[in-house]
Amino acid sequence: MPRDDDAISEVTMEGPVESVEFEMMILGRHSLLEGRQRSGSTRLDRSAYTILSRMSISGPMSIGQLSEAFGLDASTLNRQTAALMRAGLAERIPDPDGGIARKFRLTAKGRRMLKETRDANVDGLERVFKTWSRADIETFAALLMRYNGDIERIWARVWPRPGSES
Repeated sequence: MPRDDDAISEVTMEGPVESVEFEMMILGRHSLLEGRQRSGSTRLDRSAYTILSRMSISGPMSIGQLSEAFGLDASTLNRQTAALMRAGLAERIPDPDGGIARKFRLTAKGRRMLKETRDANVDGLERVFKTWSRADIETFAALLMRYNGDIERIWARVWPRPGSES
């Protein structure tokens, strides 16, 4: 059985990248705890929220388009979209552009739940940022956009932003 002092010696903060890695681990923990605290809630789970958010920006998407956008295999997305359809959050439609593949789009319930979940997320962030200046929040948002943009560049998988051409 490892001693507590042995475990502590494994964590190193040799530089800013190690500090970022550690803080991101904690950030992920907060997200998981938030999910447990709201069990029984009508808020969307993470995969539903992400897929519906993407479709709300890009419009109807096929399994192939979702697979490319998320870097996930088709079987995973088939399971996730099936769950969305069972919950009444998405529906399968013919391709509006006349293509062969059927596409998924948000239902009215999906749009409503997406908005409710996003509003709850924003409310939570507003509680966190209560003591932050507007300039600090803007700086943090700009750095997050830069960070995500660099990941998107590395993986050649751009995530469209609201109001941008998708």
